[in-house]
Amino acid sequence: MTMQSERHVRLFRNGRNQALRIPREFELEGDEAIIHKEGDRLIVEPVRKGGLLALLATLEPLDETFPDVDETLPPPDDVEL
Repeated sequence: MTMQSERHVRLFRNGRNQALRIPREFELEGDEAIIHKEGDRLIVEPVRKGGLLALLATLEPLDETFPDVDETLPPPDDVEL
């Protein structure tokens, strides 16, 4: 399948919003997008899922007890600046 770099589309009204139908060859993955304007250009980008927070949400909690690293530090009033 050859990917076209541009295609003429029609704008239409959907209630109070202006809309356009995205041709199959330009479909975005997922069900959310970010839209913004640069001059007279309208930029539509897919929302990228799978950032650090999404990865951390998939991890199981740790059952380990971590050492208290503060117990080896000098008291705050003993620190020289």
